[in-house]
Amino acid sequence: MSVDSKLSNVQLELLKLFSMNLNDKQLLEIKSLLTEYLANNITDEMDNLFENNKWGEEKIQEWKNEHMRTKYDRK
Repeated sequence: MSVDSKLSNVQLELLKLFSMNLNDKQLLEIKSLLTEYLANNITDEMDNLFENNKWGEEKIQEWKNEHMRTKYDRK
């Protein structure tokens, strides 16, 4: 199995990009762009979930008050 088949298409493209010598400022700018892109995708997905499930402020409050901690049996 080749290395290429173990890496995703995004990883391969990033490897190509990072084979160039970039200065620290350029690296930070690229990191910021990637972070913003991924954050926007997450926001869009959450917006779709809320719209498709007809969720609103009530759902947020429900999650806020939900206790999902594991109870431990103290012996």
